Amino acid sequence: MDYQEMYRFWCTDDYFDAETKAELLAVKDDDKEIRERFYKSLEFGTGGLRGIIGAGTNRMNLYTVRKATQGLANFILKEGGAEKGVAIAYDSRRMSVEFSEEAALCLAANGIKAYRFESLRPTPELSFALRELGCIAGIVVTASHNPAEYNGYKVYWEDGAQITPPKDAAIIDEVNAVTDFHKVKTMSRLDAIKAGLYFVIGQEIDDRYMVELKKQVLRPEICREQGKDMKVVYTPLHGTGNIPARRILKEIGFTKVVVVPEQEKPDGNFPTVTSPNPESKEAFELALALAKKEGADLVLATDPDADRLGVYAKDSKTGEYHSFTGNMSGMLICEYLLSTRKELGLLHDDGFLVKTIVSTNMTDLIAKEYGLDLKECLTGFKFIGELIKISEQTGKGHYEFGFEESYGCLIGTHARDKDAIVAVMSLCEAAAYYRTKGLTLWDQMMNIYEKYGFFREGIQTITLKGFEGAQKIREMMDSIRNNPPRKLGCYDVLEFRDYEKDIVTDYKTGETRPTGLRKSNVLYFDLNDNAWACVRPSGTEPKIKFYIGVKGNSFEDAEMKQKELLDALMVFAE
Repeated sequence: MDYQEMYRFWCTDDYFDAETKAELLAVKDDDKEIRERFYKSLEFGTGGLRGIIGAGTNRMNLYTVRKATQGLANFILKEGGAEKGVAIAYDSRRMSVEFSEEAALCLAANGIKAYRFESLRPTPELSFALRELGCIAGIVVTASHNPAEYNGYKVYWEDGAQITPPKDAAIIDEVNAVTDFHKVKTMSRLDAIKAGLYFVIGQEIDDRYMVELKKQVLRPEICREQGKDMKVVYTPLHGTGNIPARRILKEIGFTKVVVVPEQEKPDGNFPTVTSPNPESKEAFELALALAKKEGADLVLATDPDADRLGVYAKDSKTGEYHSFTGNMSGMLICEYLLSTRKELGLLHDDGFLVKTIVSTNMTDLIAKEYGLDLKECLTGFKFIGELIKISEQTGKGHYEFGFEESYGCLIGTHARDKDAIVAVMSLCEAAAYYRTKGLTLWDQMMNIYEKYGFFREGIQTITLKGFEGAQKIREMMDSIRNNPPRKLGCYDVLEFRDYEKDIVTDYKTGETRPTGLRKSNVLYFDLNDNAWACVRPSGTEPKIKFYIGVKGNSFEDAEMKQKELLDALMVFAE
């Protein structure tokens, strides 16, 4: 069917409810809007579904969620995993309750046990819960830090990480094979409970999750000692983080945690922000105002599903609050963990760090400083989770820490996805420790730069929505791939990596070699003087992302080099 035929099918077929039909009939004279809703099915990619909420095949709604779940159910049945079941969590977004319930009932109708949280929970707790319950898979209904019009659906496998090759491709094939909505199964909740196929997850898993987090505390006495006086302002940005973040901080001794009242309660409309993204300065406006009023030492924000953490800390010299990039907070936590573990004799002789290809090169020096192996992977925390799984299966190497530049990290192995709740805990512990040394976290970050070098990174994201946007992103990637630059600003390109073609080209020798990683639509440029650049389309949003990294002689020098290189790279976006 073309998009108009599919539109008419949704408007007339008895399978679709009256509300859906009314929404579609309201746009009957808008061909462009109809095309956007129906020119394709919402793509079930390696990260699951993510899209605008609304009626249509290219939208997040009960029918597309049910269709995706039927495909997942078909795969689980082929794997013999019906009895193990699937754990399901959801965040505060619009329709998250309904989508998670629809997924549970579709699974149950296929004879697969569904374990659904009683109310909203962070994504990392889902990763923890499915392993605790021995499930074969997990589902989280969330669109992470996207604006309010979005929702999404992420699939996890029994190791607790999001699906990776080859299972991701196999599940995608099963989802794509579901072409007849009438053949998608569902049942009532009452019937699912009677059949022993629907279970509610409650406080018991919350308690076990907290126990695991507290195992990562390295200096409990300092947390209790400094926690009585250290002031922390925290905002969950209307999401899932409020209860678990406050609980863990209270239980380890931090008693002066103030939550931004306007952003405390879950609200999928995110009324106080344009986008609930802890990378955004705007998201911190209310928190910073409260921090200045309270004289807070630390300002923290988690995104709606509480897997990303944003940070501001005070400069003791000026009294001003400064923001941390994801690379900065990752390196601050990393240095604190490794230095403390070394002091306490807890570092493993065969320990390893993990970073993604677009994360800071400072990680390389920290790994060398502590005698650890450094592993690099593609963007996506599932690949970090996969490396943890491989190390456990082979008995080779011990995971020490892993992070992404996009404000996500994991301390410990209780989960296999980035965990902002454990990151909140660890940053507060680090702040308490450095407080005993007369340092703020910003002061300590400057010390880290002095120790390893002034590495600075930048990112520019271009949003290109809809059919034309997707085409433009493809054209931009093809243009750079087919005509890669030999210089970027004042930097020479030493090597060009095309991860989709699995080729690294050495521009000095002309020699080529494999990238050593899976194929992915990513272009990467190794530059002289410890600099690099990278371009890739987002796997979850209608965006193309331009990344750079530099090393300067000072913080100011690095900032200048960062701006110049990013400007040079953005020429390719014109």
